[in-house]
Parts: sequence; C-alpha cells; structure tokens
Amino acid sequence: MTEGNPVETNHTKQPRRWGVIFAWALVLALLGTLGFGLARAQQGSIGVGSSVPDFTLTTFEGDEIRVADLRGQVVLLNFWASWCTTCELEARELEQVYQMYKDRGVVFLGIDYVDTEPEALAYLEQYGITYPNGPDLGTRISQAFRIRGVPETYIVGSDGRVADVMIGPYPSLQEIITDLEAVLGP
Repeated sequence: MTEGNPVETNHTKQPRRWGVIFAWALVLALLGTLGFGLARAQQGSIGVGSSVPDFTLTTFEGDEIRVADLRGQVVLLNFWASWCTTCELEARELEQVYQMYKDRGVVFLGIDYVDTEPEALAYLEQYGITYPNGPDLGTRISQAFRIRGVPETYIVGSDGRVADVMIGPYPSLQEIITDLEAVLGP
C-alpha cells in the first residue's frame, strides 16, 4: 500500500450506490406520475357510453345525494359557476326544463365549480333555480368527469351511462328538451 492513495472499501461505496439507486427510483416515480396525469388530461371529458363516476354531492342545504343511488332514473348533471357568463345563457332554460320534467322522474343536479358560496347562492336566486345544487369541494367531481370548463352538461341514462354531453351552454330550451326526450325514449 502506498502513502497518499486512500483505499476505498465496500463500506464507503455501498451507501453511495444505494443513494444513487434511490434518487433514480424517485425520478422515475415522479416521471411516471407526471406521465399518467398528462395521459389522463389528454383523454378529455368522459363521453357518451361512459359509466358515470360515483360521487356524493352535498347540496347548499346540507343534503347528500349519491349519484349511484339515482340509478334507474335519468339524471341531468350541469357544471356551472356564478362567475361564468356563458352559464347565464342557459340557467333559466335549465330551470324551465326541470319544472317540466321533475314529475317524470328526471333528476337535475347542479354542480358549482370553483366558486364561493355567497356568489353561488346569489346566482341560484337570481335565476330562480330550485333543483338541487352543491359545491364541487376540492374539484373532485369535475376531475372525475375531466371537465374542461363550464358550463358542461351530462345527461345520464337510467343504466348509469352517459347518454348525452353538451360542452358549453345549451343554445335553446328546445335543444335541452330534445336531448332529454332522446334519453327518455317513447
């Protein structure tokens, strides 16, 4: 052994090697998570024929509505926000159609997206909306539907599958009726 040449032992190489392995594993896990998120984002909103994700909406009145309990009924889910100017274009029409179909077993649910409760309640009052509405706390519901913005409306058939999707506001009262009638059938 010569002086000035320190001898490396397995003891000094071993911890360094495990550190490098751990660092690479962490980088790969991070990249995998990022890739999964990007792939999911590229999928877009859930579409016609997709099963509706199970969720529970707590309304502004404190009632809990679990979408799985509504199976067997036609359900209209409308994602909206008080700050959304295009949501205002369909608000009154959605309420009108709700009044027309509520006794036919059609359930309407409003899902308030990224909003504050006082503004959301003022919006509901301003447009006379009486069907159940609640906040999407933590955006869990909108993430499950992978919405791209508001308004978005999903009509769910009695089988629990999406039967119709409207991205953006409904252009007319008649179009909402036409879409519901197509799902309800003869």
